Amino acid sequence: MYLERHSLSTNWSFRDRDSDSGEWLPVPVVPSSVQQDLIHNKQLKDPFIGFNELDARWTNEKSWVYRNTFTRPPTIPEGAIVDLVMEGLDTFATVKLDGEVILISDNMFLGHRVNITKALATENREHTIEIEFDCALLKAREIRNQHPEHKWVGFNGDPSRLAVRKAQYHWGWDWGPVLMTAGIWRPIQLEVYTARIADLWPKVELAADHQTAEIKTVATIDTPIDGDFIAHFTLSLRGKEITNIDIPVLHGTPTDVSFLVNRPELWWPHGYGDQPLYEVSVALLRENKLIDQTSKKIGIRTAEIVEQPDKHGKSFYFRINGQDIFCGGSCWIPADSILTNISADRYRLWIELMVAGRQNMIRVWGGGIYEDDYFYEVCDELGVMVWQDFMFGCGNYPTWPAILESIQQETIYNVKRLRHHASIVIYVGNNEDYQVQESEGLTYNYNDKDPESWLKTDFPARYIYEKLLPEVVAEYCPTTFYHPGSPWGDGKISSDPTVGDMHQWNVWHGTQEKYQIFDTLGGRFNSEFGMEAFPHISTIDYFVENKSDMFPQSHVIDFHNKADGHERRLATYLVENVRSATDLGTYIYHTQLIQAETMMFGYRGWRRQWGDERHCGGALLWQLNDCWPTISWAIADYFLKPKPAYYAVKRVLNPIAVGVRREHHDWSVAHAQPPKASKYELWIASNKPQTVRGQVELRFISVNTGRETRPPIFHADIEITPNGTTNIITDGVLDHVADPEPIVLATRLWVENEIVARDVDWPQPFKYLDLSDRKLDVEAVSSSGSVRVTFRAHKPVKGLVLEEQVDVKLSDNAFDIVPGDEQAITVEGLEGRTLKYRYLGLDQAGEVSL
Repeated sequence: MYLERHSLSTNWSFRDRDSDSGEWLPVPVVPSSVQQDLIHNKQLKDPFIGFNELDARWTNEKSWVYRNTFTRPPTIPEGAIVDLVMEGLDTFATVKLDGEVILISDNMFLGHRVNITKALATENREHTIEIEFDCALLKAREIRNQHPEHKWVGFNGDPSRLAVRKAQYHWGWDWGPVLMTAGIWRPIQLEVYTARIADLWPKVELAADHQTAEIKTVATIDTPIDGDFIAHFTLSLRGKEITNIDIPVLHGTPTDVSFLVNRPELWWPHGYGDQPLYEVSVALLRENKLIDQTSKKIGIRTAEIVEQPDKHGKSFYFRINGQDIFCGGSCWIPADSILTNISADRYRLWIELMVAGRQNMIRVWGGGIYEDDYFYEVCDELGVMVWQDFMFGCGNYPTWPAILESIQQETIYNVKRLRHHASIVIYVGNNEDYQVQESEGLTYNYNDKDPESWLKTDFPARYIYEKLLPEVVAEYCPTTFYHPGSPWGDGKISSDPTVGDMHQWNVWHGTQEKYQIFDTLGGRFNSEFGMEAFPHISTIDYFVENKSDMFPQSHVIDFHNKADGHERRLATYLVENVRSATDLGTYIYHTQLIQAETMMFGYRGWRRQWGDERHCGGALLWQLNDCWPTISWAIADYFLKPKPAYYAVKRVLNPIAVGVRREHHDWSVAHAQPPKASKYELWIASNKPQTVRGQVELRFISVNTGRETRPPIFHADIEITPNGTTNIITDGVLDHVADPEPIVLATRLWVENEIVARDVDWPQPFKYLDLSDRKLDVEAVSSSGSVRVTFRAHKPVKGLVLEEQVDVKLSDNAFDIVPGDEQAITVEGLEGRTLKYRYLGLDQAGEVSL
């Protein structure tokens, strides 16, 4: 009995299929993309720098051929099978072995296994694999032209993308370039076997009292040769075996066992508990000789979506192991336009950044890819819940029989690949396709329950989201909740705030509402919202080739912002809130400050609403990351450098957070006349499952002098509501006639004699405040490889932002400081470098003396 795997990662070459020269160029390693390989051969400049993306677009309209000549594996036992295993081909791929076509694929999201045993029957012979990648861009247009009966409409990119099962963002998006990759984008290898484990599916059933769990494990074993095989199943935790079972393998029949676990250790989202991962393993044996083995790590937990009628409409929130969880997190786009640039280490750094920022959910957006296995493994390990979209984004997708069959295969393949991950708590049919239906007036009658009739309408994609996908999930992963789309709620208009999830883009897009009222614009679960900001100046410097272009409105900087109308939208939010600035450093700072304030106003208010009968079940900002060095809605840039908004969200998601805010006064409507009075509120939000007692202080501090304008309010012994909101002041009033000077409301929360949270509410807009005379006392002390930096202010300081540097970690950033409340942060990895900072009103960056 025998199994060997032979990687085909090297010895590849490639060429332009239609080139007259026919020159074959070397490929360093696969997986790769044609752009990577062209760069390696000095045929292409880095498309992420300057205007090089334009110079790279010729690659988008080409077809490519990859070739590998390999020697037949030295040992192929009689009766053994030889498979060519291709985990990912991007996208229209014709695979030839020794000139014979063995596979034609048109779906980037599918893996393939092709039996090539007969072709390798002759010993000591070299064999050649050629994979021709037809141009996806031109092929998509060709398919579109063949189907004039379909309404090719959508947001972003060429609508012909809808005809192709390829990462949709490769056609360009409002945050990314047009880069049509092609190539072997996931591993490729030969497998020689007389028996193998084809699949392992551990299904977890946790008892209602959490005292026992049954792990029903099914192994699919491929045994082309008859024999007495044994499947040796093992259950372990932290490397220690709990139990094992031997089961005879019956030819052609799945092999299954059940493990009963008493008092199981439960998997929790981080911040709510630990993430123990049980390991289910199976070894395939014959005559006590190991043939094949595989394992899956699983978390024992339950995950529910609670949808119940209430006073706000119908709830939409997550419940893990019986515990209601407020989901604070981000949406995720692919971390690179060239997917094979993303290493395992880079995936880990992104998820670690989320966890450090107290975010507990990531939404894998439907215009990208089903992510690499390692992405989900890290989410399992670190306790980040995954909202998994299927790969349909912003369009009216066609449904002719061939593409439906491809979609079904794609869905089965990926659900089977991902279904054991504890982190995946929901599958969602698409991103904004129901919004396309609404905006284009396509037919959607929710009361029509005949799927065949949906295929005959001008919105046939409903069949995918409400029949095909849910049926696949029900069969292959029945314990995971399925939701037809994002946004979606019971077939109602997607902007309905009473049901399902919603994407709230009336800040930035749409009606461009004031960000200060963001919390009033939300729904039952806010799965998209955002505000653009520039990345740090080092990232701008990376892609700007000429120093003369280092100003806010330069051509190359505008080119690296793909959002339609970004000039006007950024200008609107800046001019409404801060004083104009033309130097690049201050301009970057201002955009980052506005983004941080926007995220804070949204998150802070929505988290408060969690305590009001789960009015808001969660908030996932758009977006965590970038796919190239750019200006976008990301809260951390392409190089993983957090923007100030990252820290604003981190503070609001503190396990116990305190909030204070005065009512919004719309100065533009009031023609810049100040209000006579302002109401204010003070509250505490907690995700702790138990009651906690604390003390709260609220101070009223003059912006101009730094002195307190009235005695502080102090609540000495507050019982903080578990997993909810504690309202402390709901009817506070500031009398601006009697006390006209601008004041900040500064609050602190103590638990067990330690300050655990702060919040500062400022008069709006900032542009009306004179902050030119702010000064900070800064003290830096080095100890054990880190630096503790303490800041003290004599007058209120808004938005202290320290420079982000590679390999430097800041415990906090982008915070406010008021007199009488010094704040300290820890800086790791500085290693002798200087630390620059800015705050609102500071003309030139300050520098921490070390």
